Amino acid sequence: MARTNPVQFIQQTRAEVGKVVWPSRREVLLTTVMVFTLAVLLAVFFALADLLIRTGLQGVLTYFGS
Repeated sequence: MARTNPVQFIQQTRAEVGKVVWPSRREVLLTTVMVFTLAVLLAVFFALADLLIRTGLQGVLTYFGS
């Protein structure tokens, strides 16, 4: 692979950055809200799953333990 000099590298980098399509403020806000909503839903789901597993395991251990 051919090496480029620093000036060409900077020019090529600026050209590539110019091709980037940046998200709008609305897109960023909606995506952020979706991420936080999903995080809350998953936290609730895993908390309930943990509670169910813990209750079931305690029940089994109580039944066979005593």
